[in-house]
This record gives sequence, C-alpha cells and structure tokens, in this order.
Amino acid sequence: MSEAYDRIKRGLNEALAFAEGRSAGAVVHHIEVPIVDVAAIRASTGLSQSQFAKSIGVAKGTLLNWEHGRRQPTGPAQVLLAMIARRPSLVRELLAA
Repeated sequence: MSEAYDRIKRGLNEALAFAEGRSAGAVVHHIEVPIVDVAAIRASTGLSQSQFAKSIGVAKGTLLNWEHGRRQPTGPAQVLLAMIARRPSLVRELLAA
C-alpha cells in the first residue's frame, strides 16, 4: 500500500511542478489530430445525418454546424471523427456488438 501511495504522490508532485513551468522529469506527448471534413466522413459511412449524429453521440444540430463549417469539432469528437475517417466501418463495427 505504501508503494502505491508513494508513486501517486510522486506523480502528483510532478504534475504540479509541470503546471508551474518547472522541469519535473515529466514526459509530455504531443499528438497532432488532423482537421476533419465531417460531411465527407459521414458520407463514407453511408449513414444519414440523423443516424450518424446518433451513432457518435452528438445532436443533429451539432453535426449540421460541423458539416456547414459554422463550427469545428474539437477534443474527443475530433479524435473520434479522425478515427472514423481512417476506418469508416468503425461506427458500425463497434455498435453492432
């Protein structure tokens, strides 16, 4: 139990030092997520706007805003869409189970 506590404490201290701009030996990974063409990605899945929005857990209005360029997906949505762009069958495969 003490070993786990020490590791967690050390990790928290490293995180605090990093947040304060001090070098704490933390390894930082930077991942570039590409800008996505939401309309093209949805079209590649063969799903309607309603079906696609539901399958990725967003409101249809959100999807429409993305497709019409009024807004851009960010964070987890951008990552999910980039994954679907690489493998359009992903949504069907995962939701079929």
